[in-house]
Amino acid sequence: MMAFAAFAILALGCNNESAKLDEQPAAGDSTARSSVRIAYVEVDSLMTQFEFAKEKSKEIERKSTNARNTLTQKGNQLQAAANNFQQKLQNNGFTSREQAESVQAALQRQQNDLAALQARLENELAQETQKFNVALRDSLNHFLELYNKDKKYDMILAKSGDNILLANKQFDITKDVINGLNKRYKPAAKKTDAKKQEAKK
Repeated sequence: MMAFAAFAILALGCNNESAKLDEQPAAGDSTARSSVRIAYVEVDSLMTQFEFAKEKSKEIERKSTNARNTLTQKGNQLQAAANNFQQKLQNNGFTSREQAESVQAALQRQQNDLAALQARLENELAQETQKFNVALRDSLNHFLELYNKDKKYDMILAKSGDNILLANKQFDITKDVINGLNKRYKPAAKKTDAKKQEAKK
C-alpha cells in the first residue's frame, strides 16, 4: 500500500579508493565486514499488524468510500438533469430560447461545482494520507532509535515487495518492532478516556 525508504540507523563508511586486483584486502577490512549487524522490517506486516496503521488505513478508506459515493450521487443527478434538458430541447419544451440558455447555464455551473468538489475531496484525502505517512514514519523512527540502543544494529532496512531480493530470516525483527510499537501505542479513544479520568480527580 505504502512504500517506505530504508531506515538507516547508522550510516556505514565507504573507502573511496579502489583496491587493485592483485592486492589482498587488509585483515581489518575483513573483520569490519564480518562484524556488520543488519536487520530488516517487513513493511506489509507492519501495515496489517500495527494498530495505529490498521486504524488509520481503515479511516482513510472509509473517507475515500464516502467521497466516492458523494461524487457518484451528484454525478448521477447532473446526468439526469442533462438528459432532461436534452429531451426538453428536442421536444420544444422550453417557452423561449432564453429559458433554454438559462437552464443550460445552470447545468454548466452544476458541472463546475462537481469538478471543484472532486478536486477538494481528492486534495483532502491526499493530505490525510500524507499526514498518516509522516506520523507512521516518525513513530517507527522513534521506536527504532530506542530499540537499537540495546540491539546496536549498524543498519535497519524496510523490506517491501521485492526491494530486498533475498534475506535470511534471522535478520527479521518485524515481530519485535510490531510488538514494541503496539505496546507503546495509545488509541485516541483511550487517550480521551484517560484525560477524562484525570479531570475527575
